[in-house]
This record gives sequence, structure tokens and C-alpha cells, in this order.
Amino acid sequence: MNVIDFVKLSLENSRGWAMGLITDMKDSPLTQPTPNGGNHPLWVLGHVVRAESDLLDGFILGQPNRFPELECFSMGLTPSTEASDYPSMDELLAKAEEIRAATIAHLDTLTDADLDQKSHAPEEFGPFFGTVGACLAAMTTHMSFHAGQVADARRAAGRAPLMA
Repeated sequence: MNVIDFVKLSLENSRGWAMGLITDMKDSPLTQPTPNGGNHPLWVLGHVVRAESDLLDGFILGQPNRFPELECFSMGLTPSTEASDYPSMDELLAKAEEIRAATIAHLDTLTDADLDQKSHAPEEFGPFFGTVGACLAAMTTHMSFHAGQVADARRAAGRAPLMA
């Protein structure tokens, strides 16, 4: 297996885990993971979509985020529990498919050596996003990180674990 194939596999594995949890919460998308709030499944979905575009479009390709309407899911914002503040889960799921297809299509144009190319990430992010490979590595773990929040929201909703 080459590095590009490894990245693709890692992206799809983390996506599979997270999306299984997220889609299971379609009927309760605003359930917060703790009594003190937190990132609910709808916010997590919008956030990972927005972030993947930040990484692919912005940091790797040097272009604007393709989803400016999803700024409400940017890092550092406190999730609202008002459904009217957000697009629907179905709309976000379609955007998730769109950005992931674009990521995989771009990966298909790269060689392992291309992963060492300097990214367009702001300098203050340092080595964490400094190369194309670093951006893709972050992309592979980001969705898994937030999957834990959705797993906690599922438990808060009284659901049994999907993966025991």
C-alpha cells in the first residue's frame, strides 16, 4: 500500500465511524453530549464539512472555502440548540458527500512526494498544517475526534452504543 492509498483508507475509516453515529441521530440532531451543552450531532456534521473544505480548498489548494454559508460551524463558535440556525441534516449530508468526493479526487492527482509540498495554511498554524501531507493527516483524525462527541450525544439521548 502506498501513502496515498493509506490516506484514502484512513479518511474512509474515520468517515464510516463518524457518519454511522451521526446518521443514527437524524431524529435527534440537536442532542447535546452533556448536561452542560457541547457539540451536538448536527453541529459536528456541519463543522467537519466546513473544516474539510478549509483543509482541502483553503490550506491545500489555496482557494476559498466552498461552503461560506457554513460559517456558523467554524471552530470556536458555541453550538446553538435552535434548528432554525442551521441547514438541515440532509443538506449537510449532501455537502459532506460533495467535499469528500473532491478530497478523494484531489488525492487521485497526488504522488507520495506531493505530500511534502508546502501548504497555504497561515504561518501561525506551524507544522500542524504546514504541508499537504500534514493537512491530510489532520483531516484523517478530525472526524474521529468529533465522533466521540456524537457518541456521547447518543448516550445522552438514551441510546446504546453502536460499537461495543
